[in-house]
Amino acid sequence: MNHSSLDITIIFTSYGSFRPLNYFFLFLALIFYILSVFSNVFLMLVIYFESSLHKPMYIFLFNFAVNGLIGSSTVWPKIMENLLADTHTMSFLACFVQVFWGYFYICSAFTTLSVMAYDRYVSICKPLLYHTIMTPGRVKALLTATNIIPLFSIAFLVYLTSTLPMCKYTIHKLVCDNLTLVKLSCVKSVLVNLYGIFTATTLVGFPCFTVILSYAKILSVCLKASKDAQKKALSTCSPHLITFINFSLASLVSVIYNRYSEFLPAEVNILFTVDTVLIPPLLHPVIYGIRTQEIRKCFLKTVRKRERLFRIF
Repeated sequence: MNHSSLDITIIFTSYGSFRPLNYFFLFLALIFYILSVFSNVFLMLVIYFESSLHKPMYIFLFNFAVNGLIGSSTVWPKIMENLLADTHTMSFLACFVQVFWGYFYICSAFTTLSVMAYDRYVSICKPLLYHTIMTPGRVKALLTATNIIPLFSIAFLVYLTSTLPMCKYTIHKLVCDNLTLVKLSCVKSVLVNLYGIFTATTLVGFPCFTVILSYAKILSVCLKASKDAQKKALSTCSPHLITFINFSLASLVSVIYNRYSEFLPAEVNILFTVDTVLIPPLLHPVIYGIRTQEIRKCFLKTVRKRERLFRIF
C-alpha cells in the first residue's frame, strides 16, 4: 500500500443524513454492545477462575469468547461513531484493519467450532481414549492452529486486496468488507478472487464439514446407546450445535448479501450486519451459560459468593 493510498477516504452511504432517531439506534447499539462485552468477559472469568472448568472443551470455549469480543469490538464502536457524525467516512487503512479483524473473527470462530466438535466426538465416541487423545500438548496445538492459520491467511488476503488500485470510494454498507473493496478497484484480479475462494473453502467450508462429520458420528453412536447416555450426550452437545447452526446461518446470509447487495434495500444491509456481528457474540455466551450444566453451576456458585460478600459488608 503506497502513501497515496493511505490518504484515500472511504465514504459510507447507508447511514443517511443525521436524524434525532439516530440517538435511539445509538442507545440500542450501545446496550447490545455492552451486554455482549459483559457476557463474554464474564464467561471468560468463570472459566479462568473455576479450576473444574480447566478442560479442553472450556479452554476452546474461552477462545471462542475472546473471538466474540474481537468481532463486536471491530465493528460496533465505529458504527456508533458514525451514527452521531454528519459525515460517515473511514480512512483506507482503517477500512483494511476492519476487514482484517472482521474476517479473522468469522474464520477463527469456524475453526474454533470445528475443534470443539472434534473434542465432543472424542469425548462421546472414544471416552476411554479421551485423555490419551486430548492431551495438554494437543489442546495447545489445536488452539494455536485455530488462531494462527486464520491470522496469516486473512493477512495475506487483505494484503492482496490492498495492492489493487482504487477508482471508487463509496460503500453502500455500514462496514467495510473485502469483496466490496475488490469491487471498488479499477481492475479485476483473478489472483484475489481465487485466493478468496481458497480461503473461504479452507477456513469456513472445511471446518463446517468437520463439524457435520463429527456430529454424524456422534449421532450414530447415540442411536446405539441407552436413553440416559443419549440424554447426557444431547445436553453436552446442544449448546455447541445451536451455536454452530446460528453462526453458520448468519454467515451464509452475510455471504449471499455481499454477492447481491446491489439488488437489496439498505434496511436489509443493517439487518444482516446486526445478525452477523452483534447477535452471535451476545447470544453464544448466553446459550452456553444456560445449556451447559457445569457453567451454570459455576455461575450460581459465583453469584452466591457475591451475595455473601455483600452481606458481610
